[in-house]
Amino acid sequence: MITAGKTSFRLDTEHTTYLIRKTKYGHLEHVYYGNLLDKEDDVEALAQKRSIMVGSSVLYSKDDDVYSLDSMCLEWSDNGRGDYRHSPTEFKMPDNSFVTDFVYENHEVVEGSVPMENLPTAYGGDKTLKITLKDKAYPIFIDLYYTVFEKTNVISRRAVVRNEGNAPITMKRIMSISMDMPDECFQMYTLDGGWIKEANLHKRPASYGITMNSSTTGASSNRHNPAFLLAEADANEDYGSVYAFNMIYSGNHYSIVEKNERDYVRVCMGINPHLFEWVLSPGEKFETPECVMSYSSQGFNGTSHHMHDLINEHIIRGDYKKKERPILLNNWEAHFFAFNEGKLLRLAKDAKKLGIELFVLDDGWFGERNNDKAGLGDYKVNPKKLPEGMKAFADKIRNLGLDFGLWFEPEMVNENSDLYSSHPEYAIKLQNRSSVFGRNQLVLDLCQKEVRDYIVKQVSSILDEAEISYVKWDMNRHIAEAFSKALQNQGEFYHRYILGLYEVLKRIFEPRPHILLESCSSGGNRFDLGMLCFSPQIWTSDDTDPIERIKIQTGLSYFYPQSTLGAHVSEAPHQQTLRETPLATRFHAACFGCLGYELDLKYLTPEQRKDIAEQIAFYKQYRKIFQYGSFYRIKSYKPNKVIWETVSEDKETALTGFFQILATAAESSDKLKVIGLKKGRYTIRTRPQKLYVERFGGLIKHVAPVELNPDGVIMRVANRHYSLKDCVETYTCSSEALAAGIPLCEQFIGTGYHDKVRMLGDFGSNMYITEKENIQQK
Repeated sequence: MITAGKTSFRLDTEHTTYLIRKTKYGHLEHVYYGNLLDKEDDVEALAQKRSIMVGSSVLYSKDDDVYSLDSMCLEWSDNGRGDYRHSPTEFKMPDNSFVTDFVYENHEVVEGSVPMENLPTAYGGDKTLKITLKDKAYPIFIDLYYTVFEKTNVISRRAVVRNEGNAPITMKRIMSISMDMPDECFQMYTLDGGWIKEANLHKRPASYGITMNSSTTGASSNRHNPAFLLAEADANEDYGSVYAFNMIYSGNHYSIVEKNERDYVRVCMGINPHLFEWVLSPGEKFETPECVMSYSSQGFNGTSHHMHDLINEHIIRGDYKKKERPILLNNWEAHFFAFNEGKLLRLAKDAKKLGIELFVLDDGWFGERNNDKAGLGDYKVNPKKLPEGMKAFADKIRNLGLDFGLWFEPEMVNENSDLYSSHPEYAIKLQNRSSVFGRNQLVLDLCQKEVRDYIVKQVSSILDEAEISYVKWDMNRHIAEAFSKALQNQGEFYHRYILGLYEVLKRIFEPRPHILLESCSSGGNRFDLGMLCFSPQIWTSDDTDPIERIKIQTGLSYFYPQSTLGAHVSEAPHQQTLRETPLATRFHAACFGCLGYELDLKYLTPEQRKDIAEQIAFYKQYRKIFQYGSFYRIKSYKPNKVIWETVSEDKETALTGFFQILATAAESSDKLKVIGLKKGRYTIRTRPQKLYVERFGGLIKHVAPVELNPDGVIMRVANRHYSLKDCVETYTCSSEALAAGIPLCEQFIGTGYHDKVRMLGDFGSNMYITEKENIQQK
């Protein structure tokens, strides 16, 4: 709901209120953002009071000694009018100054969301408030859009700059959002990392000065995800005030949290001003990317639920909105580039027997792509690997009962390729400088129409010919030489590149809504809301080690739902860490996402084949809850434990993953909490899992009737065909007891083993299923 008065504007969601007022000089003042207010609450009572001059103030009006922009909570701010905080704009105006003064001009409230011309947005909003600001000296306008998504408790914000004057202006910085709030001892939480260690959660105080979260790589980046949180100091997963922010954009982003001497905190978010310069000519307009924000007094889980609901309901679109994702097998870790049709078909046949639904052929199927030094740009099938062509191979996969998917990296080119030989000008490079390479490749210049047309034609023809149902769209290097021969002003490059990418994705996939697109950029290098507007899921990380994935997926879970997380089970020791982890833990971590497998199935033992078949059957049974249930991070009082939970829409079923990182000697008792269920009686049980004989090592000789060599033939054969059962627990109790916590059976502590001992050890895990009693009876 949006209520617009003469001087105030109120935006209500189901559980939150956002208040703005117009000051007597026409500036927009931020009044309140928090829990839903009473309808009768007065704006004046909630606004910051200005009753005496603040020392060292620069006054906006010489006739008003308490009105200083620097000591106000504002919705938008300018340069040169006495506010010394970071401004959302930096415009070189027609008089060659950088002074601006944007004040209220008019407003309107419209039904639904207002679409953008070139950028993706959240859709299906309830109402939109448009407030137009005008510079006092020139006919330059800024339209501020606020869209309310009532059920998800999210508000989106963006700005559109319009030049209706007779002279151009140069924009060096234009943010999508600016908002000031009184400090609550805020802590800023960001997702930071790099390749194979994406989205690790980091916390720092929002102290005096500026704290920044940004990317300059050309993509939203694995270094700093666009999303961040501001939380009061003592907030936790379930309690306390938390503000969440994210950006529907896939390029260089920029967010700052600035605390001034008055203890006001300013949040700005938008396109990174790094190397940005945009000339806005008379009659032109510029749209900023849309940002989304949410508030909850129910801690981090509260804002997570809001953001997850927004993505599932208002970001993901097309045939895969709210649709269960298929279980896939990707051949990359099985083969790398070394495969032929025979190898692929054997792998696919094994996958079908285990219950896999989708076979994905990864890198290496085109051109001279036998390593990463050649072939990118040449999307013609390598006849040595697939002698009958892609369509014939895809038909063979479908005849096995599997859907077929294909890997591309359309934004890149190798120098050793037919495309580069024919069109070297398609690559981003400077003629007077030597090129810099990443993974032996250059980036194609999506600012050029010819390049965009080439990509659309090449990719579309293969998709249609082979009737592809899934695409993995990769991008394996950062942009470095920001230059395009198609542009006169190179300050437009980074933004134009992203606009070009969105155009390409729209042209390819909008006419083919049946294709499931999974975005990838060396894993999670472009995990953002912009890409999710086109790809319903994203390859979370090239790291498939479940212990690293626990950190990565936990970080992403603060903003992104499980339905968007590509998560695979791979071989151990893992290619990224050399860590040996139990097969059960690899599966349990991958369960809380879109499940896939990425290993050479021919090397599985008979017992592992049974195990994986059981895993897949279990996931299929509960797939909807794993992918679309309400996700909770359950607080653990032990530093070596991580607990995840997802709850069904009807709140009658919960699935809980209990992960142990490193075991400690004589582990004390564990307790399992299950929250978020409706009131009633429930049965909780452990998912049975196999304990492989090799995990016991030399200990096995102490329990065997005869002494056996732990590395001998008998033990190797036994490990292939037999396994022990781990502890399975079953209890019936109330939802209140589950929320309080159920003590679990003891872990192995060096004094023996039997069926009531949980055998976790290093990197062990359990999965618990909690179901309402009437579900059990059915």
